[in-house]
Amino acid sequence: MDDAPPLRIRRARPTDAPAIATVHAVSRRVTMPYLPPQQHTHEEVTRWIREIVLPRCHTLVAVRGPEILGYAAVQGDLLDHLYLLPEARRRGIGTRLLAEAQRLRPAGLTLHVFRLNTDARAFYTHHGFTVIATGDGSDNMENLPDLTLRWAPGPRG
Repeated sequence: MDDAPPLRIRRARPTDAPAIATVHAVSRRVTMPYLPPQQHTHEEVTRWIREIVLPRCHTLVAVRGPEILGYAAVQGDLLDHLYLLPEARRRGIGTRLLAEAQRLRPAGLTLHVFRLNTDARAFYTHHGFTVIATGDGSDNMENLPDLTLRWAPGPRG
């Protein structure tokens, strides 16, 4: 019998910013080793989450008990961020966050993903996203080739 608290998806609060910053930094470091080392301190990333991401985006967190395992941030129809702690991957948590983002934006979602991020590309393709544009990296801070993906709901029967 599993005594773990249930997973909940809820709206992020400003007090979540330090934990979200940890998820963001750890996930990028582990899942995107081709990126240069993080140039910002944890405090700077926390401030960015609290002062930029939370006010501008509808930000969701996946929590189990007191622990934040992942987050998703939606700005307009853009899924701007979806990151999980490494130990939370492949457990349905990303799918739950994505489903909630899709529920919030029933007309569709767009996102950007690095071409090198094959795991994320497979995840989004599995969930119905298709490539609508390719980029050479000149439009992102990392200067890495990327793809723009789009999800639109299918016809309702």
